[in-house]
Amino acid sequence: MSADDHPTVERLWLMFRHDMADYQGGLPSPDGTYHGDRLRQACEDDDWAAYLFTSGDRPVGFSFVRALSGPARVLNSFFVVRGARRSGVGSTVVREVISRHPGPWRIAFQDANTAAGAFWRRVATGLAGEAWTEERLPVPGRPDVPPDVWISFTTA
Repeated sequence: MSADDHPTVERLWLMFRHDMADYQGGLPSPDGTYHGDRLRQACEDDDWAAYLFTSGDRPVGFSFVRALSGPARVLNSFFVVRGARRSGVGSTVVREVISRHPGPWRIAFQDANTAAGAFWRRVATGLAGEAWTEERLPVPGRPDVPPDVWISFTTA
């Protein structure tokens, strides 16, 4: 992702955070935005990678990967706009992102987000066969929300 893509990803970020409010709660800030700490880190921190997904000249989503130098890569945020969902674009781009960073992976989602759960389980099975695990862990600093579901697997 280039610096020129940052404004587009910022707008997509608002859509992502709005969607996630269904599962994590939270209202926008008084100016109508959502906190953008992860967005800033993904675009500025060397231990993160940010990807913008397009279809032709249209933005269709983004992904942020963190802990590039850690023991396991973490898919921190993944978003596909509603108009592109269920078209195969999500499966295609997530495989491309993961292939750029081989090794151990961890991906979190919320149990209540059943579509995400089905998607991530399909992705894990497609990439690692039956060699993946799933566990529920509390969200740090958020005792008010249910635990996250974490999927872990390793790619070659």
